[in-house]
Amino acid sequence: MTVSSKDNQYVKEWRNLCRDARARRDSGLFAIEGARLCGDALATGVPVHTVLYTPAARETYSSVVEGLIAAAERAVEITDTVSRHMADTANPQGVFCVVKHLDILLSFDTINNMGRYGVLENIQDPGNLGTMIRTAEALGLDGLLLSTGCCDVYNPKVLRGSMGGVFRLPLWRTEDLPTTLTALQQRGMTAYACVVDPSARSVTEATFSPGSLCVIGNEGSGLTAATVEACHQRVTIRMAGRAESLNASMAAGIVMWEMTR
Repeated sequence: MTVSSKDNQYVKEWRNLCRDARARRDSGLFAIEGARLCGDALATGVPVHTVLYTPAARETYSSVVEGLIAAAERAVEITDTVSRHMADTANPQGVFCVVKHLDILLSFDTINNMGRYGVLENIQDPGNLGTMIRTAEALGLDGLLLSTGCCDVYNPKVLRGSMGGVFRLPLWRTEDLPTTLTALQQRGMTAYACVVDPSARSVTEATFSPGSLCVIGNEGSGLTAATVEACHQRVTIRMAGRAESLNASMAAGIVMWEMTR
């Protein structure tokens, strides 16, 4: 049976998870829209709670939708009208999923002491966070550590901005970033604080040898003093123009490139 009511419980659940961070947090679930993102979740083994799809989407994106139907706890066919009602994008593809949260609780056992990691403190803009995840995954970083002050990784704008990177790149949240950085450095890693300070070492001169952590701060206020203090090294992006700073995601891209080249 094709669901035609906007008040259907699974339609309402998806919309609520899409729009409400508290609902995502309390339920342990989040909402995904679009054949590509839903397919990325499926390909990386994320448990699928519910898939909702239109008949046209099942035909157009047959391999993805059939895979989702096979993997999901429940599959719900919906009308085009319901699809447009649900959509968080301008041109919905008619494929929607509810999936279970990723395992992002930090465990030191999952950190490779010889890896290269980005560390993000208090990133507030979902678009910036999504771009940083996408960039880190594309450049081959081993993962990203996020402070609890960062915005919700399950925000739809983060998911779209990451272009599926949120499913492929290891992500962790840490309750106490300075303490985490200190502990990782005690294991032989080196943490670099990215600061706006002409006395800091240029990011192009840093070695970023295996076992590096590069810490990028909030869009407006940068890194907290406690986090800078916890890092062994400070680096900065030298600028020839009059701008005092760069957009956070742009700065992150430059730093990540330097870490991996």
